[in-house]
Amino acid sequence: MLQVRPAGRHALLVQLPDAERTAAFHAELLRRRAAGTLPPVAEIVPGARTVLLDGVPDPGELARRLADWDVPPRAADDGGVVEIHVRYDGPDLAGVAALWGIGPDEVAATHSSYTYRVAFCGFAPGFGYLTGLPPHLHVPRRDTPRTRVPAGAVALAGPYSAVYPRATPGGWQLIGTMPDPAPLWDLTRDEPALLTPGTRVRFVPEGGAT
Repeated sequence: MLQVRPAGRHALLVQLPDAERTAAFHAELLRRRAAGTLPPVAEIVPGARTVLLDGVPDPGELARRLADWDVPPRAADDGGVVEIHVRYDGPDLAGVAALWGIGPDEVAATHSSYTYRVAFCGFAPGFGYLTGLPPHLHVPRRDTPRTRVPAGAVALAGPYSAVYPRATPGGWQLIGTMPDPAPLWDLTRDEPALLTPGTRVRFVPEGGAT
């Protein structure tokens, strides 16, 4: 189920076969650390199919323990929920609707009907990769990336949804915007990222194009 490889002197890289089992393994690590049954680990960093364990005093011992773990599936209702209000008015809305085989006015209801989960973070501080779209709604990246995507843009690419935390270049399909963007990354908070791995996300349509 999992492969454990050394990553330097005090780190392990655990590879999982798919996103669901990666999320379940990450959740189990956090549960055991909270319960005090996980050996010392300074950092736990999930990726699409990997979890990095950094700051491990005895990587060999931990690797042997991990090999015997029985990791249960993650419960669908496990984890806190963040609601993100969206005005579905993105410049790629019509193109995404065509790929989905629906009208542009149906994208909001379709996209917001699912509950998403932050699988991992990357690309820019506060940028969470959200899983939850079924395979038949996965869409490709744009052929030509934009040089500037505004902060608060709601976007799709492959199996992921995301919200851009700040203005950056980007090649995702833009389907909406946050009408009053809450800071997705704020260094004054105890937890700077609003969307942390494992958090559930629900999109709430607001007025405008729907």
